[in-house]
Amino acid sequence: MSPAQMVHVEDMPPELKNSEQEETVNSNWEAALCMWLDSRLAAGAENVLATLMPDMERIMIAVALKHTGGRKQDAARLLGWGRNTLTRKIKELEME
Repeated sequence: MSPAQMVHVEDMPPELKNSEQEETVNSNWEAALCMWLDSRLAAGAENVLATLMPDMERIMIAVALKHTGGRKQDAARLLGWGRNTLTRKIKELEME
């Protein structure tokens, strides 16, 4: 416990700090997605997945490759894909 009357975030064990940060990140991206979708639908957009999915895949591929130092086989595994699927998606999304 904290020697003071108040318990601050820095007083908490690391595993609790990380879960709070993950919760904030999770709710932030979900809230941002909801706001984006709401604004697109309010503007009369249709077939919104055709816009969203390629953008989302680009981000996921880029981050996975960053985490693996550019190793496609490892990045594909992180994403739950085979290496050929990752390579095909990189071509389709013109990420080369």
